[in-house]
Amino acid sequence: MAAQDASKATASGMDQGDARRRYVPSQANGNISKDSVDDMVEKRVKPQAQSILQTLDDLEWIIAPLIFTALAFFTRMWKIGISDIVTWDEAHFGKFGSHYLKREFYFDVHPPLGKMLVGLSGYLAGYNGSFEFKSGETYPPELNYTFMRLFNSAFGALCVPLAYYTAKELHFKRPTVWLVTMMVLFENSYTTISRFILLDSMLLFFTFTTVFCWAKFHNQRHDPFGPEWALWLMLSGISIGCVCSVKWVGMFGTALVGLYTIEDLWNKFGDLKMKKVTLAAHLGFRVVGLIMIPLAVYMFNFYLHFLVLENSGPGDAQMSSLFQANLRGTEVGKDSPLEVALGSRATLKNMGYGGGLLHSHVQTYPEGSTQQQITCYHHKDANNDWFFYPNRHEPEFDAEAPLKFVGDKDTIRLIHAQTGRNLHSHQVAAPVTKADYEVSCYGNTTVGDTKDHWIVEVVDDAASSDYSKLRTLTTAFRLKHADLNCYLRAGNVNLPQWGFKQIETTCVKENHPRDPYTHWNVESHWNEKLPPGDPGSYKSPFLRDFVHLNVAMMTSNNALVPDPDKQDDLASSPWQWPLLHVGLRMCGWDDHIVKYFLLGNPIVYWGSTFSLVFFFGMVAWYAIRWQRGFDELTWKQVDHFHYSGVYPVLGWFLHYLPFIAMARVTYVHHYYPALYFAILCAGFCVDWYTRDLRSGVQWGIHMALYGVVIYLFWLFRAICFGMVGPNQQWQHLRWLSTWRMADP
Repeated sequence: MAAQDASKATASGMDQGDARRRYVPSQANGNISKDSVDDMVEKRVKPQAQSILQTLDDLEWIIAPLIFTALAFFTRMWKIGISDIVTWDEAHFGKFGSHYLKREFYFDVHPPLGKMLVGLSGYLAGYNGSFEFKSGETYPPELNYTFMRLFNSAFGALCVPLAYYTAKELHFKRPTVWLVTMMVLFENSYTTISRFILLDSMLLFFTFTTVFCWAKFHNQRHDPFGPEWALWLMLSGISIGCVCSVKWVGMFGTALVGLYTIEDLWNKFGDLKMKKVTLAAHLGFRVVGLIMIPLAVYMFNFYLHFLVLENSGPGDAQMSSLFQANLRGTEVGKDSPLEVALGSRATLKNMGYGGGLLHSHVQTYPEGSTQQQITCYHHKDANNDWFFYPNRHEPEFDAEAPLKFVGDKDTIRLIHAQTGRNLHSHQVAAPVTKADYEVSCYGNTTVGDTKDHWIVEVVDDAASSDYSKLRTLTTAFRLKHADLNCYLRAGNVNLPQWGFKQIETTCVKENHPRDPYTHWNVESHWNEKLPPGDPGSYKSPFLRDFVHLNVAMMTSNNALVPDPDKQDDLASSPWQWPLLHVGLRMCGWDDHIVKYFLLGNPIVYWGSTFSLVFFFGMVAWYAIRWQRGFDELTWKQVDHFHYSGVYPVLGWFLHYLPFIAMARVTYVHHYYPALYFAILCAGFCVDWYTRDLRSGVQWGIHMALYGVVIYLFWLFRAICFGMVGPNQQWQHLRWLSTWRMADP
């Protein structure tokens, strides 16, 4: 019995010397060898490893963008507060943010969304709006400018995952998706521009969201009217509204989506199998999603703009007098008598969009009549004041006589309060608009003639249907010259430097009653014999204010032309941008200042520009071969070429070519939205010629491109994160003489 127990113990692998050691029989005895055990282990481990890799592969669409996004936040935010001075256009947009915090009305050429977000960043940072944001000035300790910059930089960082998912929606292969993402992530100019209190990071963010939503909507075309189809159509409209509400450059992205929509509807119109009701539904959904929703978003931003800015501020004069009268703290209409009488002192506001106040000064026209200049001027001063006087056929004005009110069809004189001269016109050509008559100041209360006479023609009154009296703020009227039958007009033409770039005021020969630039109203009014009124109790309609402000913005934007008398070292020409011919110094260049230089990653710029040229070569190649009878592309390839190749190129043209046609001054950052479309074009070209290669070759090519993009970003990192010390130490980065990051 004991022997049997010992035999069992031995068979069970227990050894008297070490109870934990297991005996492995040899293969010769018909048992498993050590090599066989290793094979069994490998067969177990390998599937587990493959399972892990498969899991990572399946989750790549989450893991990869998370890594890219983390890197984006690092590159956009690292050392973001190292420079404590107001840098470049922070002087403008930080100041606009301050106006929102103080709720002061201001005027700017850009729509309000981006600046409201700047104001929100200041509010969240605990800023009270008291800092003036003068260029180059040091931020005070109580202003958390670092937080405000971080807030802005978040928009720039979020462009990276948007680029990733957009590339996927364009059906690029994974290596190319990563390439496009890295070209956005490691683009030096995107990194730099996102690190300051500017609008560009927001503009880029909403440009990226617009392209992403468009691509998602396009990929839902096989399920029209489905929930996802409707969702992405609506989100495309919201994104379009937002990008247009930051800067009008967003209109170019709107045009891209609009062209796509026109093509899409045209194709559906040609589908004879589609029911007319279905076609009408497609049209209706797009009108709502891509026109009404963007317009509603755009108008809502202006509604918030007017709602927040309830106090009088530096931009009042750009708006109508009635709008100004409803601002808190305004002097417009305050204690002004309601009805205008002879002897009243008043200011006259032009009711055209962006119109100014009728103005004169002692300076004379350098040619023509050489009499005293008449202009329109937005700033309020005593040179805007005029007296209403009787015409020369009536008795001289007597301050002791009973009051005589001014109304429709009355013939009057307007006398400039500061110089005592009469508003006058004659058959002399206007200085700029030669087809009109010149308007001047001439004579005095006793010296003059009937060319000083103006007939009042009331157009409308917001307060009354009684046109027998002019009313402060509410009455719109025209001034017709009694002798020449022309009308006093202040358009959008600026005088040369001798006229201080103020608005030319003329007497226009054509009678256009609806021309708002011939309409005037009394803005401020003084007359001791009349009781104060309350003309500000009449509200200005939102729609009228919305249109008025937008036209004023457009007018001012068009006036941003290069000054031939000044040298602008920061300006550049559009032809220079795709070639990376120039950069831009964002601040002073002294040794003790942290310096930033706005310049792109050379491989991203030059590679994307080359891809645009290369793409046209591809189009020519396939067009020639198709004409010669080669049918080498499938319809799926043609569709991919069309939507993933042609539309990015079209987006580039829409965002780039308008700047060539514009007469306004331009800077390198105007190219940044177009650059994104050039990057997508580069991704398409690389993807097209590598997608069918063996996986190893494909990844080898892309790894080389990744390396170059990352290396050049790292090489030029100082221009993004701040150049500390003498600028000569970066002389090695000055590849072109026009890159002025280091003085020679």
